[in-house]
Amino acid sequence: MNEEIKDSIEEEVPRGEAVSDNIEPTDTMSDAHVKSENDDKKEEGRSIFSKKNSKDKQKMDELEAQAERLSAEKAELNDRFLRLYSEFDNYKKRVSKEKLDLISTASEKVIVSLLPIMDDFERAIAANEKVEDVNAIKEGFTLIYSKLLQMLKKLNVTEIEAIGQVFDTDVHEAVTHFPVEKEEDKGKVIDVTEKGYKLADKVIRYAKVVVGQ
Repeated sequence: MNEEIKDSIEEEVPRGEAVSDNIEPTDTMSDAHVKSENDDKKEEGRSIFSKKNSKDKQKMDELEAQAERLSAEKAELNDRFLRLYSEFDNYKKRVSKEKLDLISTASEKVIVSLLPIMDDFERAIAANEKVEDVNAIKEGFTLIYSKLLQMLKKLNVTEIEAIGQVFDTDVHEAVTHFPVEKEEDKGKVIDVTEKGYKLADKVIRYAKVVVGQ
């Protein structure tokens, strides 16, 4: 009976036929596969980390180069600023000195121009002690006055026009107002109590006037 069962089993499963396809994987095979996958992941992680480090290093190098360039530009700008500031400071000092020299020179120029007129006055005073002709004295004073006017003209000093002009606060100073008969004289200068003068376009003394009303 046992032999019949044995023969039956041998008929169903032929001898020498491979049965490996039906064999389930063992624990050893599974561990090896997992280890292989882990190794691949570690290698992939190392590769990504290495690339990231390379990019970070490149970025750091670029930032360091940019920082060095900006530092050099800052040093250059600071140097230029210091030189410009020094030049400007020297310029201010030079201009201040030139202004003082100009004022001093201008005063000297005026005084030197007045000295000949002083000489004329002294000569006229000395001569008038012996002169009895009044007309000669008048003529001498007229000549000295003309010489003074010429000197002022050379210095760019001009008299401010006043009589007959419309009252102008920019050049005139009203001393008083006086009633006038003619309508066209109202608001105009009818008399001058003290002449006014300009140096170039600058008023150095306002004309003191009487205004018609």
